[in-house]
Amino acid sequence: MSAAEQPSRRTLLAAAVTAAVAAGAGPVLGAGGAVAAGRGGPARPIDHRSWTTFTDWRAGEARGTRAVAGVRPGLVIAEAAGTTDYTDPHTGTTARWEYATWTSPVHRLSVPATEVIASWNARTPAGTWLQTELQGTYTDGTATPWYVMGRWAAGDQDIKRTSVDGQSDGRSSIWTDTFAIDDAASGLRLASYRLRLTLYRRPGLTATPTVWRIGAMGSDVPDRFTVPASTPGVTRELAVPRYSQEIHKGQYPEYDNGGEAWCSPTSSQMIIEYWGGRLTPEQLAWVDPSYADPQVCHAARYTYDHQYGGCGNWPFNAAYAATFPHLQGVVTRLASLTELETLIAAGIPAITSQSFLKTELTGAGYGTSGHLMTVIGFTADGDVIANDPASPSDAAVRRVYLRREFENIWLRTKRYNASGKVVSGTGGVCYLYFPARPTPRQRAALAAVGVR
Repeated sequence: MSAAEQPSRRTLLAAAVTAAVAAGAGPVLGAGGAVAAGRGGPARPIDHRSWTTFTDWRAGEARGTRAVAGVRPGLVIAEAAGTTDYTDPHTGTTARWEYATWTSPVHRLSVPATEVIASWNARTPAGTWLQTELQGTYTDGTATPWYVMGRWAAGDQDIKRTSVDGQSDGRSSIWTDTFAIDDAASGLRLASYRLRLTLYRRPGLTATPTVWRIGAMGSDVPDRFTVPASTPGVTRELAVPRYSQEIHKGQYPEYDNGGEAWCSPTSSQMIIEYWGGRLTPEQLAWVDPSYADPQVCHAARYTYDHQYGGCGNWPFNAAYAATFPHLQGVVTRLASLTELETLIAAGIPAITSQSFLKTELTGAGYGTSGHLMTVIGFTADGDVIANDPASPSDAAVRRVYLRREFENIWLRTKRYNASGKVVSGTGGVCYLYFPARPTPRQRAALAAVGVR
C-alpha cells in the first residue's frame, strides 16, 4: 500500500465498518472475548486451520485429484474430472481447461468468526493454475454460497491472477481477499467452513499444479480503538535484508503505479531472502538493468492482483513466498506483541499490516491508510525494530518504533483518520513465512500462535 494518508484500496470494507459504527451498532468486528495480552490470558479470538499432511489430503473429497506422499506431501491432478471454458476478465481471452477438485472436510471454528482469510502454497507450472473457494455455515444454521477467494498462478502468462469482486449473499461479502460478515453487530457469525481447490491445466498436458498447503484464519477480534499494553519479554534482532519501496517510484507503473505502493511485495522479498530465497539472473532478465534491487520489481509483478489493482493482496503475497524452494507462507492474525516476541525468539520475522496518522507513530514521518512493514526484533526496552519499506533508501529502512504506539496501531480494529472519521484497523493481521521443514523450536513457536 502507499504510505500516503489516502483512501485505502479496501475502501468498501472500511466504509462498511464505518457505517456500522456511525449507526451506533455496537461491536463491528465482534464482541468475542478480549485478546490475550500475554501468556495465560483469555482464549485467543483467532482460529487458524491448514491442511498440509498426506493424511489431510486423503481426508478431503477428491474429484480427479490425488494425494502425493513425500517430504512435502501435496495434492495434484490425477485425471480430469471435466473441462470448462474460462474467459479471463483482464485479457478477454477464452481458453479451455481441464480440471480436478478437492474439498476439505468441514472445519468448525473454535471461535465463530466475523472474518475469514484463506491462504495457500502451491507450484503452478506453465499451462496450469488454481482457484480457491470457501463455503460456510452461519451460526443460525444457514449456509453461505461458494465464494471465490482467489484465482492464482505463480506466473502471469496463462491467466492474470485475480480476486473476484461483487460476491455477497446479503449477509456476508468478499472484500478482495477477506470474507466478512456484513453486520457483525447483529450477532451473526460464521460457525464452520470448508475449502475447495480446483486445479486447472490445458487439455493434453501432463503438468499439474501441486498444492502443499491450504488453510484459513477465522477471527472475531473485539471492537476497540486501543488495546491492553503488553510487557516486554524478548531482546533480539534478526538479520533481515533491507529494501526500500520508495527507490522504485515510477518503475513499472502497470503494477499499481510503481514502487510508492509496493510495501507488501517489498516486505515479502525481505523475508524471503532472510530465509535464503534467491532469484536467478534469468528470472530477473525482464527488469531494466539500471534499476536497483530488481528482485523487488519481480515481487511486485508476481504478487499483483489484476482486479484489486495492487500488490497488497494478502494471500497472493504468501503464495508468492511459497514459490521459493523450501518456504511456506500463511496469512493470520496475532493476538499480542507477546505472540510476536515468541516468533522473533525462534528466529521467525513477521510482516504486519497497520494504518495510522503521522502523529500516532513516532519516527515514521508519514501517515497511512494501509501499510505493510517487517518486524525483525525488539530492543532491550521492548520497542519494536522494523524494516519499514516506506523509507527513502535501503540504508534508512531499519527503524525503532515505540512499543506502546506500535502495538496499538497494529492490533486495534478502529481508528480515526485525518478527517476525524471512524475507519477500520487490521486487528493484528500479519504474514508469516517460514521453512517448509521448521526446526522443533520454530514449530513450537508457530504452534504457540496457532499455526501448524
